[in-house]
Order: sequence, then structure tokens, then C-alpha cells
Amino acid sequence: MMRIEELTAKALKVANIDRYQLAVAVAQRALQIDKGASAKISVSNKNTKSADIALLEIAEGLTVIKGFTPKED
Repeated sequence: MMRIEELTAKALKVANIDRYQLAVAVAQRALQIDKGASAKISVSNKNTKSADIALLEIAEGLTVIKGFTPKED
């Protein structure tokens, strides 16, 4: 698995949102996973936190983030 810093940078680029929007999106997706939603990516370690799974899903483009305005480049 990538380092969190690299994963965050990739997620910011893929989702084209700012880091505050990313934090909200990760928190919302992690909550969904905690409430029983199935992860869209398989992880080998069962001790992986839901927030890490959520960030990985966003970085891989597997989770669509609705309601945010893309950042201006």
C-alpha cells in the first residue's frame, strides 16, 4: 500500500478537489463502510481502517464524490 502522503496527493489529483473537501469525503465514505457498506477495493489486511480504505477508493477513482465543486487549476 502507498504511503498516506502519496495516496492523499493521488486522491486530490483524481478527485480534483481541495484537501478540506477530501477530508469530508473520506469521513463520509468511512462512515458508510463502518455502517456496513462493502468496500469497493479488496485489502489483504483485515486491520485496515475504514478511513484508509475510503482514501484508497477515492485515489483509485472507485468512489464518486458528489456535491463538490472541482477546484480551479
